[in-house]
Amino acid sequence: MTDLIHIDGTMGEGGGQVLRSALSLALITGRGVRLEHIRARRDNPGLGFQHAMAVQAAARVSGARVEGDRIGSQTLAFLPGPVVPGDYHFDIGTAGATSLVLQTVLPPLAMADGASRVTVTGGTHVPHSPCFHYLDWHWRVMLGRIGMPFELHMPMAGFYPPGGGEIQAGIPGSARPRGLDLTDRGRLLSIQGLSAVANLPEEIAERQRGRALRRLQTLNSDVDIAIEHLPARSPGTVLALLARFERGQACFFALGERGKRAERVADEAVDDLLGFLATGAAVDRWLADQLLLPLALADAASTLRTSEVTLHLLTQARVIQAFLPVEIRIEGELGQPGTVYLMPGHAG
Repeated sequence: MTDLIHIDGTMGEGGGQVLRSALSLALITGRGVRLEHIRARRDNPGLGFQHAMAVQAAARVSGARVEGDRIGSQTLAFLPGPVVPGDYHFDIGTAGATSLVLQTVLPPLAMADGASRVTVTGGTHVPHSPCFHYLDWHWRVMLGRIGMPFELHMPMAGFYPPGGGEIQAGIPGSARPRGLDLTDRGRLLSIQGLSAVANLPEEIAERQRGRALRRLQTLNSDVDIAIEHLPARSPGTVLALLARFERGQACFFALGERGKRAERVADEAVDDLLGFLATGAAVDRWLADQLLLPLALADAASTLRTSEVTLHLLTQARVIQAFLPVEIRIEGELGQPGTVYLMPGHAG
């Protein structure tokens, strides 16, 4: 393979993020890419199961030519063909994050000229990745706001370690992203929450909910946290919180694990929410880098006020600029609130 864009997988904090973003952009632009030193700084370097599935998913939706897509590989060459809308099913086979596979192929399929349905099986609520409720309540809603709508469902939850969950996305296609100006979130209107358990006593969900309600009552805002039992093949818990503002929203969640008290799960999610509120920002730190790629494809400039400038955000900007003629300026110190200015060019 020749004339490929070269990406160093050690350029930022998230080697997996570099891989997924590069794959998405290769599909959207039709430009081949060669990645080296993939996740080289990790204890288990190279492609893991969920990373290999992201590569295979990207290859299947485009008939790509691929070299180096085996587990453990630190070098990958990917030459895409045209993105083909259709009905796709990707099985990670472990508790690997379904969300990260979906986020790889959704933007290209959303912009394709035709509808698609994507099913991913694996982990839906696993560490170090967006859980289903973050995707559905927040990522899906904000992508719809900028002109990239889709539907999302979860017939089965999948917790670590066995996974076994499933998410389904219905993607209408023909999306044309719009710019977004989100620097002032406005007044806090309400907080919607979910305290859920799978194959565990409801008392755990009640404790998570009770702790969160007690800590949030000082906000003088409408707070509603529902209790739910999730269908799953293994035990697990989650507490998710969605803050709605006049002009935006933010989402935070925490997962349970063996030996972790329900109150600590609640505290983790509430601490993140309260920390975000204290910054005055309009976009949470995870959504900022997740919006950057679709906004780089938009028809107008965008400005975002994020609660934290992260290495993920800085890395995402560098990967995007390797593929697209786009200006991205990020003002603010690492680890502090900042403002993202994005002036897109065109994909192609």
